[in-house]
Amino acid sequence: MTTAHHDAGLLAPGWAGSPAAVATGDGAWLRALVDAEAALTRAQEALGLAPQGAGAAVTSAADDGGFDVRSLAERARSGGNPVIPLVADLTRAVGEEYGPYVHRGATSQDIMDTATMLVAWRTLALVLTDLDRVQRALARLAAEHRDTPMPGRTLTQHAVPTTFGLKAAGWRALALDARDRVTAVRDSLPAQLGGAAGTLAAFTAYGATDATALPAAFARELGLREPLLPWHTLRTPIADLAGCLALTAGALGKIAADVLILSRTEIAEVAEGSGGGSSAMPHKANPVRSTLIAAAARRAPQLAATLYGSLAAEDERPAGAWHAEWEPLRDLLRLAGGAARDAAELTEGLRVHADAMRAHLGLTHGLIVSERLSAALSAVLGRARARELLTQLARRTYTEDRPLRELLALEPDLKDVDLDDLTDPARYTGSAGSLTDRALERR
Repeated sequence: MTTAHHDAGLLAPGWAGSPAAVATGDGAWLRALVDAEAALTRAQEALGLAPQGAGAAVTSAADDGGFDVRSLAERARSGGNPVIPLVADLTRAVGEEYGPYVHRGATSQDIMDTATMLVAWRTLALVLTDLDRVQRALARLAAEHRDTPMPGRTLTQHAVPTTFGLKAAGWRALALDARDRVTAVRDSLPAQLGGAAGTLAAFTAYGATDATALPAAFARELGLREPLLPWHTLRTPIADLAGCLALTAGALGKIAADVLILSRTEIAEVAEGSGGGSSAMPHKANPVRSTLIAAAARRAPQLAATLYGSLAAEDERPAGAWHAEWEPLRDLLRLAGGAARDAAELTEGLRVHADAMRAHLGLTHGLIVSERLSAALSAVLGRARARELLTQLARRTYTEDRPLRELLALEPDLKDVDLDDLTDPARYTGSAGSLTDRALERR
């Protein structure tokens, strides 16, 4: 037995093995930290603050790797973050000539925050790929089932008919909302550079005539946005990440919540393409993808709350607020990434049982169209009489176990009314078709 793979996700099947898991692992975070350090030296070289060759030397040492993640983690305890031991190791790896230009003028939070933005950018790109798979699968389902009638359920009860196409179009709208927010946040992620207290003073001390040009050069090296100000205690980028990731998990959680209900044995209107097995009951095909997405949706808001709580960060650099962000942000990236992966598999393989949906429209003996009947019969019988009749017949449909259509046909005043049309649930889906069409126009 081995315990070496401490980051494998043994208790996290929702994100284990996902692209997001790889993009947020300790190795990926270390990669982002050394990328930030190398980019800082290259940016200073480009502005004449470091000699020619310094950037290449630091980049080469960073690329060669050889850094011991476990050692860095253990040594991080003494200074409270992994940047301090990493700078020592990287400086030693670069060598005597260019070693002094490693991390010069920066503070640990500059590198840690910038690495966080890199990890987030790289992970969000993967999330977006899966969200696109989700929306394309749901667009197909919505188009195929534009006019597939099913019971609309409110407060757990049958309400009026709807269509599965409209339901799928609604799911897709949520996936697109998540995509748009993730895209906007990803494109706004800034580099961080301010020095000890956000004044860039050290860079001036090292010879910069205009230290404010350095953050832009640093950001360009990394493909991140130039920060307007150092944001050591201005944590909008972290709050934005919290919001878009929690929304993504929740949006996908809505899809999962519906699938979990609709795939119950006694409903069986949909089914996952490849359900999971049970250790004790061989007949079961559990909706595992939906279950894992639902679990992510339940955890995400609390993780986001921790990140929002860190907005209230004191002074020019905080004690504890910044440190409290690292683990919940990684967890959120993993949860959203895993949920997007699972949602893509879920929606691409979802099986729709239109016959079950149609059959369930009759479970209330025709009362699912009582709203329509109330409006139509009021024109024939008057509002009060129509209400009285429908209330009376509603009771009889259950006590006599007879369909509402049959009982209405016994009423002499309704002999000229087209009851077949009025009592057919499939003919009372309102504007579901046109609403679905409208939703599918969104790209």
